[in-house]
Amino acid sequence: MGRHIVARVEEIPPGGRKIVKVAGREIGLFNLNGVFYALKNVCPHQGARVCLGRVTGTTLPSAVYEYRYGLEGRILRCPWHGWEFDITTGRSIFDPTVRVVTYPVVVEDGWVVVEVPS
Repeated sequence: MGRHIVARVEEIPPGGRKIVKVAGREIGLFNLNGVFYALKNVCPHQGARVCLGRVTGTTLPSAVYEYRYGLEGRILRCPWHGWEFDITTGRSIFDPTVRVVTYPVVVEDGWVVVEVPS
């Protein structure tokens, strides 16, 4: 695994994202309440740049005519076909065997560092 400094922490505020190139890969960095996540910017469905999609939540089971939402700010929706993925795990909401590739992220001395296979 190669370690790559990709951004200053303040460049990606809570709820924000930044797309970076690392070792020939396009990676989306997400800041969810001060915790950083890195996802490969490729949807497993048809290869769309998934990290450009809308970040939202999802509905939870509820009574008729009642809508409850959960995972607010954690769900990434692919801009092409609406496939949804949990940013914290990369896993699909509808099929946990489908996932976006994720990479380990650490913060060191105010820098966001991503570990990417060589």
